[in-house]
Amino acid sequence: MITMSVMLATVLQTLDSTIANVALPHMQGSLSASQDSITWVLTSYIVAAAIATPLTGTLCARFGRKRVFLWSVAGFTIASALCGMAQSLSEIVVARLFQGICGAALVPLSQATMLDINPPHKHGSAMAVFGMGVMVGPILGPSLGGWLTDSYNWRWVFYINLPIGLIALLGIAAYLREPPPVKVEKFDSLGFVTLGLAIGLLQLLLDRGEQQDWLSSPEIWMEMLGAIICFAYFVVHTWTTHAHSFFNRALLRDRNFNTGVIYIFVVGIILYATRALLPPMLQSLFGYPAILTGLVTAPSGAGTMLAMLFVGRLVGRVDVRLLLGFGFAATAFSLYQMAGYTTTLSPSDIVWPGVIQGFGLGFVFVPLTTITFSTLASHLRADGAAIYSLSRNIGSSIGISVVQTLLTQNTQINHASLAQHVSPYASLGDGAADMFTRAYGASGLAALNAEITRQAAMIAYLDDFKLMMIMTIVVMPLLLLIRVKKRHAAEPEEIMHIAAD
Repeated sequence: MITMSVMLATVLQTLDSTIANVALPHMQGSLSASQDSITWVLTSYIVAAAIATPLTGTLCARFGRKRVFLWSVAGFTIASALCGMAQSLSEIVVARLFQGICGAALVPLSQATMLDINPPHKHGSAMAVFGMGVMVGPILGPSLGGWLTDSYNWRWVFYINLPIGLIALLGIAAYLREPPPVKVEKFDSLGFVTLGLAIGLLQLLLDRGEQQDWLSSPEIWMEMLGAIICFAYFVVHTWTTHAHSFFNRALLRDRNFNTGVIYIFVVGIILYATRALLPPMLQSLFGYPAILTGLVTAPSGAGTMLAMLFVGRLVGRVDVRLLLGFGFAATAFSLYQMAGYTTTLSPSDIVWPGVIQGFGLGFVFVPLTTITFSTLASHLRADGAAIYSLSRNIGSSIGISVVQTLLTQNTQINHASLAQHVSPYASLGDGAADMFTRAYGASGLAALNAEITRQAAMIAYLDDFKLMMIMTIVVMPLLLLIRVKKRHAAEPEEIMHIAAD
């Protein structure tokens, strides 16, 4: 019963990482939001979860794990109801921030509970069950979200959390016992606050920049200066403090860890940016219903799960750098396929690049986590896990904001470039534009403009896929910096803990 309860909490959190993606176009119309601002629904959740995750250990030490677990599940469930009831973009963004803060502790607490209730010789089996629970959300999310959106409306994407959350809450309250208290080091609140403010202001700058015309706006200047000042204060505080700091300076001396943090940042960009781009593209440019969008994007998660089944057996037997190289090469190839999309796609054209990308990323996750922590001293792993998870989440939120901004800008640029060749006043030689205008009138020109916009948006999507492909290829030479250690790697359960986070 404890296993079922905590796994429901895990599914609750991981499901919301993907279930809202296919509903974004429907939210955009219902909330009267622009194409670039609707992605705040995703980025606000990711940033809030990233900032709040390091607080989990401190809160458990102060209030007890069971109480924090109950508060997190209850808060997440209430926030889900508020998301479903939102009537404006600002309301749903605030609710998603609350949801991210409450959901940040669910996966780490579920992981710790599974390890606590099973004896050491069953930790492998427990982590296998936990890993399946972690993967159920990303796989089930797109198809379930599409079905709920098509059959009911986008609000049910959040309302579906209510019964799951209630069952998990009752199960945890009834069956989970409070573990013995664990002494933790004093939390660096100043370092945490300054880094959190820097990240929040940077994300706000990226999300609002396009609407506010970037540096032409005083708001953007204030956010940029605030982010720089907060980050500079964080660096100075971390470098000069003699007490335990939020970022342990000893981590900088480990080459594998630093390389791994860079790689997981890029993985975060690729994984979440692709998931944020595909559903709107399929629904707005190809007219896919939400349920079909979910069905053709869900196999990406299945590819990841399949790869993780294989790669777990290969780690320790095959050079990790080869596994990572294969994973990044497969990911780059999938993005190359996506960069070759046309406006005449079949569902299989969407499914197979997604499966290949998921398979490639599956070959990256476990080996990357293993090699990142293989040379790190055991007393640094907790600090390293927090920074590692933070880097992935920040990469995800920044990646979504950047590709969405580039999508909006490039659509406008491409529209202007294409329109000048089909204008009624363009010199086409054969007078085709003039003939079109005389034959079809204003309605014909409106239809022609709509098609130009569609083609311009398609080119902009392809540019984003090309950018992510180039980024994947550019970071591959960093594999040469990784130092392979024969043994003394982190224990399997510690690796699974970090990978799940």
